[in-house]
Formats: sequence, C-alpha cells, structure tokens
Amino acid sequence: MKSDIKLYVLFIGVIALMSACQSNSKKVKDLASNAHQVVAEEIIQTSNYTYVLVSEDERGYWIAIDRADVKEEGTYFWSTGTEMTNFTSRELERTFPSIFFVQDFTDQPILEGEESTSAIMGSKPQIKELEGLDIPKAEGGITLAELFANPGNYAGKTVIINGEVVKFLPEIMDLNWIHLQDGTKDGENFDLTITTKAIVNVGEVVTFEGIIAVDKDFGAGYFYNVIMEDAVVK
Repeated sequence: MKSDIKLYVLFIGVIALMSACQSNSKKVKDLASNAHQVVAEEIIQTSNYTYVLVSEDERGYWIAIDRADVKEEGTYFWSTGTEMTNFTSRELERTFPSIFFVQDFTDQPILEGEESTSAIMGSKPQIKELEGLDIPKAEGGITLAELFANPGNYAGKTVIINGEVVKFLPEIMDLNWIHLQDGTKDGENFDLTITTKAIVNVGEVVTFEGIIAVDKDFGAGYFYNVIMEDAVVK
C-alpha cells in the first residue's frame, strides 16, 4: 500500500514537472518577427550587469543586461541586442566565447507591431559607485571631480580623462556607450557617460579623449547634464 502511495506521489511530481516545462517553453502567439522567447537557466549578478544563460528552441546562449531581478526558469523576451565574441568580464574573471548584450530584456511578450516596454534608451541604467578606485589623472587631463564641479568650463572643449570602464553598451544609435569612473566625484556625480566607436572591456582602465557636451537631450527621456562625445582611446 505504501509503495503504491509513493508511486502515485512520484507520478504526480513527474506530471507537475512536465507541465512546468511545457508552460515555460510554450510559444506566445503573435510575437514580433524579431523577438526571442527564452527561459533563464542560470543567473550571475555583478555590480552593474546581470549575466543570464538562456535557452531558446533547445539552444543555450549567454546574454548580458543591465542589473535586474531575473528568476531562474522564468520566461523572458528580447529583440534588440549585439553579439560580442571573446568578451572578458574582469569582475567575473571569465571570458565568454559568445555573448549578446541585450537592450530590451523584459518579462512581457514583444508582440508584432509593438515596441518593447523596457528599451534601453527609454530608461537610464542605475550605475553603482565602485569603491576603492584610485586612478591617476592622465597627463594633460582632468579628473571627473574637476569636470563635474565646473562642467560649463569644459562645454564644447576636448578633454582627456583616465578611468575604469564600469559598463559597456554596444551599438546603440550606431555608437558604443561607456560608463567611466576614476574614484573622484563632485557631490553625487561620480560616473561619466561616453559615446565612442571604440570597443573596450568592463574593468579596463582606459584614457579617453573627447568633446564635452552639457544638457544633452537625445529624446525619449534620455537627458544628460554632462556627457563626453566622439571619444577616442588615447
């Protein structure tokens, strides 16, 4: 009798597991033609990124998104991303042979004729201040504290800044978007956004030269008090 009960419980468990897998993998109707429906299999959190191993149509691959609360076995969607090969995360001390930097990762279906509700240009990523940074000022350059203390003095001018790359967002509006910190700050301003064609790794200490713009409005609610544009790596 007891063995029959155990078998029954085991049978119910198998049925529940099969149902969960089917619900996770069941395709949503009317998805946009470029939309991906994925299941989160593994999640790695870092200070600014969330790395997610996802499965899609029996294929597994890694994606990187702005730090977010992602649940294992949850179903998610994305449509806009850029693949990078041999990308090294200094924080994880790990190289990904292939990884997609995704700009519109969401738990809501991206339907045909609709835009994602979480497009990267619609909301600014939350950047954390890295503790313990002590990066020397570049020769002929300035610190972030100096820039943020008097941004009007540098508006329209070319400046040189040395710092650590804390976030890299590739190919948004045909540019790579970088967040740079050097361990200095003015008030709560410690992170500089940079647009560039250069490709760099998170965790690298890089010297950039570019033009400072103030009160820059890209539309879609994306406004910067201070930003470095057209930057090149020195």
